[in-house]
Amino acid sequence: MATNLFDDFNPISSKQWKQKIQFELDGADYNQTVIWNSPEDIQVKPFYHSDEFTKAANVNTQASDFKICQNIFVFDIEKSIERALNTLERGAESLRFTIQNEKIDIEKLLENLPLENRIVYFHLSFISIDFVKKLDTISLQKKAHFYCNFDPIGQLAREGNWFSTSEKTNFDTLNLVFKNTTNLNILSVDLGLYQNSGANITQQIAYSLAHANEYLNRFAHTAKSIVFQVSVGTNYFFEIAKLRALRMLFDLIVAEYNSEIKCHLLVTPTKRNKTIYDYNVNMLRTTTECMSAILGGADAIANLPYDALYHKDNEFGDRISRNQLLILKHESYFDKVNNPADGSYYIESLTMQLAEKSLALFKEIESNGGFLKLLNDGTIKKKIQESANKEQELFDSKKEILLGTNKYPNKEDRMKHDLELFPFVKIKPRKTLITPIIEKRLAEKMEQERLELE
Repeated sequence: MATNLFDDFNPISSKQWKQKIQFELDGADYNQTVIWNSPEDIQVKPFYHSDEFTKAANVNTQASDFKICQNIFVFDIEKSIERALNTLERGAESLRFTIQNEKIDIEKLLENLPLENRIVYFHLSFISIDFVKKLDTISLQKKAHFYCNFDPIGQLAREGNWFSTSEKTNFDTLNLVFKNTTNLNILSVDLGLYQNSGANITQQIAYSLAHANEYLNRFAHTAKSIVFQVSVGTNYFFEIAKLRALRMLFDLIVAEYNSEIKCHLLVTPTKRNKTIYDYNVNMLRTTTECMSAILGGADAIANLPYDALYHKDNEFGDRISRNQLLILKHESYFDKVNNPADGSYYIESLTMQLAEKSLALFKEIESNGGFLKLLNDGTIKKKIQESANKEQELFDSKKEILLGTNKYPNKEDRMKHDLELFPFVKIKPRKTLITPIIEKRLAEKMEQERLELE
């Protein structure tokens, strides 16, 4: 006969737990001592109890289906083919090609790659109808799933200018792309830009939804899906809740259009908390961030190599970052349970609170003219900068800790002669329509000061 081990114990109410905690605090104030406020103004309690649980998030996360994605920057076609084949043999399940030049021979690049039933993402620095038509043809021939990840609004936010096209607007070009393709997923939202620039989680969700809504207003009944390119930070449970809240709210908004467009989450660890000194710690950070991504319901994860800030693409960094995901999948069994966050009072509570705050901000954006209007008049950049400044102050005052950087730094580290890439904000003087939103890491100022002393 089966027995329940907990039958011998009396249930403890949330009130009893609070009384016990208050007693142990020896007179200290409960609210001031064990409750803390997040940057999103969410009060985080010391425990969560069924007594106080009111509503679960209506979100379906298929953790068992997440794909390990490999980033490949295409410059030399032969080397890119070799790298793609190698990474697929070593455990990658999908690919993301970054292509900056439409003269790249895309047919040659993809000709001999095993792409049947495989998801492939294309991050293009241009919009070319002829190029896209080739991709459409190849996807049909190969029976592959291609996502082009076009995001002209993200291009405007990041670069300050739209894509250069022969059509009057980028939206006109996208219309032609839709008319000339049958098998491609076209649209994307660059949510990572907001996270890496310092936006808090509520802002990230609300801005990306308002950003997506600009596309829904124009293409809701044409597009198949929207790829949200998400960056996850180090706040483990909040990041799980962020992905869940984003998916839930997107489905809510899409329902208003009577559209069947899907939300597809392509997730990468953030650059904002990464460092060039004590760089091996980056592996610890990206591992927990990838865990958050899986548990939050990412469709695909492209890990960030530990040395991505200062080294060019290299086989060792790629292999380590890919192996982190392989270990999580095949040795830590993160792909065995769907909806793994279900039943966690804490995560459910965070999801609902983030969703409520983000939806309120989304409605505020829409009532003030929509995302594009606020992006053009500088409101979005201003709000992100305010959040970024608050986080930077916490880091500078050591209230927000990055081990090896602003706490317990290894003063013997030397990096000046190991920098293959410039790891700081690059200033590119150019004429722009709007002031671009700039990605910036927390440790940049501190690292620059250390480099000057080497």
